[in-house]
Amino acid sequence: MPADRDYPGGVCAWKGQRCPSAVVKVAAGSAHDGKRVSVYAIVRCGGRQEKASVDDVLTVDRLAGEVGSTLTLPALLVVDGDNVVSDAAELGGYQVAAEIVGDAKGPKISMIHYKNKTGYRRRQGHRQRYTQVRITGITKGGARAKASSRSTAKTTSAAEA
Repeated sequence: MPADRDYPGGVCAWKGQRCPSAVVKVAAGSAHDGKRVSVYAIVRCGGRQEKASVDDVLTVDRLAGEVGSTLTLPALLVVDGDNVVSDAAELGGYQVAAEIVGDAKGPKISMIHYKNKTGYRRRQGHRQRYTQVRITGITKGGARAKASSRSTAKTTSAAEA
């Protein structure tokens, strides 16, 4: 039976927080023996791309919806251990489900316009509004593929008429 192994990355003993230089003991024969298991997806939300894994909370531009409602984000890339999926045909089968956790506000930005010797002064402020979403799952399902087959059925029936 193989011996226990040490892997870098874990909770640092003296800082009490995640530290890549800390060493984690992993028992031989466990699910994490030999490699790290990580599943994440690069999703598009609000014109930006975000790295999302299960139970992550992302702060994205304001979305319509109430707290507790669910939404599906389009995946641009999925990494499942050693398997990397970037083909658009294969990505159609992946679903990244998210739940709206709440609203947030960005920092206050103050703008002052001033022109010398004319008495022109303008003051303006801005505070960006955000929505926080929690990633509830990254699944491989055929729901999106079924929707595309329905849309092709509609177009063929419209062409026949």
